[in-house]
Amino acid sequence: MTAATHSTLFPQVPQTADAVLDGLDPEQREVATALHGPVCVLAGAGTGKTRAITHRIAYGVRAGILQPASVLAVTFTNRAAGEMRGRLRQLGAGGVQARTFHSAALRQLQYFWPKAVGGDLPRLLERKVQLVAEAAARCRVRLDRNELRDTTGEIEWAKVTQTVPADYPAAVAKSLRDAPRDPAEIGQIYATYEQLKRDRGAIDFEDVLLLTVGILQDRHDIAEQIRHQYQHFVVDEYQDVSPLQQRLLDLWLGDRDSLCVVGDASQTIYSFTGATPDHLLNFRTRHPNATVVKLVRDYRSTPQIVHLANGLLGQARGRAAEHRLELISQRDPGPEPAYTEYADEPAEAEGTARRIRDLIAAGVPAGEIAVLYRINAQSEIYEQALADAGVPYQLRGAERFFERAEVREAGVALRGAARAGGNDPLLDDAGDLPSQVRAVLSTKGWTTEPPAGSGAVRDRWESLAALVRLAEDFARARPEATLGDLVAELDERAAAQHAPTVQGVTLASLHAAKGLEWDAVFLVGLTEGMMPITYAKTDEQVEEERRLLYVGVTRARLHLCLSWALARSPGGRASRRPTRFLSGLRPGSTAPGARTAGGGGGVERGGGSADRRRGRRGPVRCRVCGATLTDAGEMKLTRCEDCPSDMDEALYERLREWRSEQAKQLGQPPYCVFTDKTLMAIAEAVPSTDGELARISGVGARKLDRFGADVLAICAGQEPGEGDEEV
Repeated sequence: MTAATHSTLFPQVPQTADAVLDGLDPEQREVATALHGPVCVLAGAGTGKTRAITHRIAYGVRAGILQPASVLAVTFTNRAAGEMRGRLRQLGAGGVQARTFHSAALRQLQYFWPKAVGGDLPRLLERKVQLVAEAAARCRVRLDRNELRDTTGEIEWAKVTQTVPADYPAAVAKSLRDAPRDPAEIGQIYATYEQLKRDRGAIDFEDVLLLTVGILQDRHDIAEQIRHQYQHFVVDEYQDVSPLQQRLLDLWLGDRDSLCVVGDASQTIYSFTGATPDHLLNFRTRHPNATVVKLVRDYRSTPQIVHLANGLLGQARGRAAEHRLELISQRDPGPEPAYTEYADEPAEAEGTARRIRDLIAAGVPAGEIAVLYRINAQSEIYEQALADAGVPYQLRGAERFFERAEVREAGVALRGAARAGGNDPLLDDAGDLPSQVRAVLSTKGWTTEPPAGSGAVRDRWESLAALVRLAEDFARARPEATLGDLVAELDERAAAQHAPTVQGVTLASLHAAKGLEWDAVFLVGLTEGMMPITYAKTDEQVEEERRLLYVGVTRARLHLCLSWALARSPGGRASRRPTRFLSGLRPGSTAPGARTAGGGGGVERGGGSADRRRGRRGPVRCRVCGATLTDAGEMKLTRCEDCPSDMDEALYERLREWRSEQAKQLGQPPYCVFTDKTLMAIAEAVPSTDGELARISGVGARKLDRFGADVLAICAGQEPGEGDEEV
């Protein structure tokens, strides 16, 4: 090992306190030397916040102002705490405690329990799921595995927000939270779960914080002993603290103000777990004499990426947006972010894989590239595309698609149905291959409509829905394919993705990417309904989705590619729109609220023949006011949503009644026959010939053959089938 290599791997400990400050920028140095009173560090993405606070602790220790054993640095993950301890050792401050909230509280609870309560600390539950399942059974509520996960998550949320079982339904209503089941039912399960724990002398992870809070509130002698031990506190990622964690921090502090908090309200993306940026935003109100330092020099990303990140927050609304930080890149200029519009999702995945392969060929290590998406169910198509392109990859924060429990269960069910062939009663009325797959997967939890809200139940549904879409695409490519053929295809895909990877492209959800960074980042699937996600209903939920995209953008150092697909599958309707968050930021778009013909200019097209077909057709204009239409529903109606309609209301109702009957006969949801917008377009156009009907968007050749005669008969004022009798 050379001397240079040794110094890189094992940097020398600074010889003096002042040497600890070497290499810090003016704002970081201000943080490091602010050792008295309350300090609030507002640190943007990539601004070196961990560097600033570790150098602050080390400088205080090396200058003799802080005793190492009197400092408690608190963060949110074991990884972050370990990184902080490592940096402090390198700076000569190895005796400082750096822990998570739970780790610090558990240590104190174990030490003081015999004195405060007597006896041994109750057994800590490693996993609360089994006890929640028993509580549900006692309440005579059946929960499948995913409902169990979501109900457990609700109990955790209630506890960190200090909500007791009786108050849970009201708290859910007040927070506009989407509960996975009836809130009264969850409240009952929650109460029974708490009773079961007491009966068995057990505590859970949240109880560690609750019990520590209880002891510190009731036993002033113990509280004073802890305050004598820890006299200086540093809290990282302060925007993510829950009300319960803040209560514990207040009790640790007592009436002192030796506290330094670090955070960024624009990176608040975990409110569903009880995290709130209010404590960060209210810090100066609670501590009027606080020293406030803003870190805005971004050392991670190029000016081009920082410009986009600032633009995203510039359109934000709400309290967090009022405290946003305008980042200033410290790096040399790099390439502009690339915006690519694809015809369909497979084209987007294949195009992304090609670009990644080109980057690797140009010298970017595979481990320095990431593909980030909104939900884990999106990973499958990128796993496949990267495998097909021979690019190694690794998943972060989720199992590979074909290793997920629900996907494995679905595979077993499909394999069984394929073996049974015509003897499986499930398939008697199923019809084509996609219908057969829907019928089989309906026994595993798939429904035509997604469940409300987020959580494990929604994740399971998304995985099964991905299999349904895969079956639809497979049947479109191979119209004669059987269920057995599809099962063989699924087995091949699973086998292709089982190759072990050590150094590969990271596939991760945006939530799992928090705290990480790469040279090149691909943000994919950026369409309305996915970003923001469909179940983000309130203004605050939508703003959190914007912050999630901001986190994704700021993970990139040099290369940033943003993409979306206009249709789900090849040949499908190009009805999707790119996320509203990019309006006014991507080339060719205008700011929110303005009418635009969509992406152009610097937006690349990655859709092949489908794009050429759109190009020949030209823009769709409103037949009333002449404006260019971009919304899929408006394009179907060939008019703006708010322009006057000449629809025959009675005809529309007759068409709806006919559609309901057809859907019932086919065993499919009504929209599979025709969507509401297509029926409205028919009722406005009142076609009298096949040609006129075929010109209406949403009436393809297959539906024209299948339903055309009935629809034309209804438009002519006749009963469906009247013209079919032989004479």
